[in-house]
Amino acid sequence: MYDYDLLVVGSANADLVIGVERRPAAGETVLGGDLAVHPGGKGANQAVAAARLGARTALLARVGDDAHGRLLLDSLRAAGADPVGVLVGGAPTGVALITVDPSGDNSIVVSPGANARLAPADVRAAVSLLLGSRVVSAQLEIPLETVVEVVRNLPEGSRFVLNPSPPRPLPTEVLAACDPLIVNEHEARVLLGDPGVSEEPADWARLLLARGPRSVVVTLGAQGALVADSSGVTRVPSVQVDAVDTTGAGDAFTAALAWQLGSGSALAEAAAYAARVGAAAVTKRGAQGSYPTAAEVGSLRRAGARTPG
Repeated sequence: MYDYDLLVVGSANADLVIGVERRPAAGETVLGGDLAVHPGGKGANQAVAAARLGARTALLARVGDDAHGRLLLDSLRAAGADPVGVLVGGAPTGVALITVDPSGDNSIVVSPGANARLAPADVRAAVSLLLGSRVVSAQLEIPLETVVEVVRNLPEGSRFVLNPSPPRPLPTEVLAACDPLIVNEHEARVLLGDPGVSEEPADWARLLLARGPRSVVVTLGAQGALVADSSGVTRVPSVQVDAVDTTGAGDAFTAALAWQLGSGSALAEAAAYAARVGAAAVTKRGAQGSYPTAAEVGSLRRAGARTPG
C-alpha cells in the first residue's frame, strides 16, 4: 500500500508577476501593472495541482527561512499536499520573475535560491518518501545530479515522470527511467539539438522516444498533445478555452498526467485528462491559484477528437 499517489521532487519559488502590454525587447524598458506575489516553482506547482485534483501528494523541495518560504508552505497545506519533505534553510527561497502579456503568454526568469541547494544527500535522506510513492515526478529547476539520485533510488514498481524544464542534455540513465518524458515544443527542440530537425511534432516524439525513454509526451498548447510509446504516436485533442494566463499550465498538465498514470490510466487517456486540467488552469491568473478541482475539470467540455499524428 502506497502512502502517496504522487511524490514531486523539485523546485519551490515565489512568483513575482507583472502584467505588461508587451514584453520588452533587449535594452528596452516597459511599464507594467501592479506586482503580485504568488506561490510557484515547478515542483510546488505540480504538488498543489495534483492535491487539488484529489491525489495524495507529497513534495520534496527546499525553501528559505523567510516570508516567501512560509507562503509556499501555507499554499501546500491549503491544497492538501503534504509538506513533510520540504526542507527549510540554507539560502533564500527561489524567486521567479514573470511578465504576462494581454494574450496570456509569459516570459520567466528564475533565481534558484534554495532550490539549488536541494542535494543528492537530501534525496537519500528522504528514501522513505520514494518507497511510499506510486509515481515520482521531477523537473530541472533543481540540480541535475539530484534528479539522477532520484532515478538511482527509485523503488521497483514505481513510475518516473520528468519534465526537463529548463531543458538541458540528459544522462542516459535518466532518459531510460522516464515514463513518460514530457516536453513542450521548445524543450523538444533543445533536447533533439539539431537545427535541421523535422518541423513535425510527431517526428519529435519518435526521435525523442528513440533516445531511450519508455514513453514521450509532446505538449502543443492549444493544439493538444502527442503521446508516443512502443505502440506508436497518438494525437490528444485540446480543449478550447479563453486563455487568461498560461503561467504554470504545463505543471498542471504534468501533475494530472502523473496522477492518472499512477491510477492505472493508459497514456493517451491520462494525457486527455491532463489536457483538460491544463486548459482549466489557463482561464485564471497565476499558477497555483488557477489550478482546478476534479469537479471543475469535469465541467469542461472536451473538444472534438482529431486524427492521430
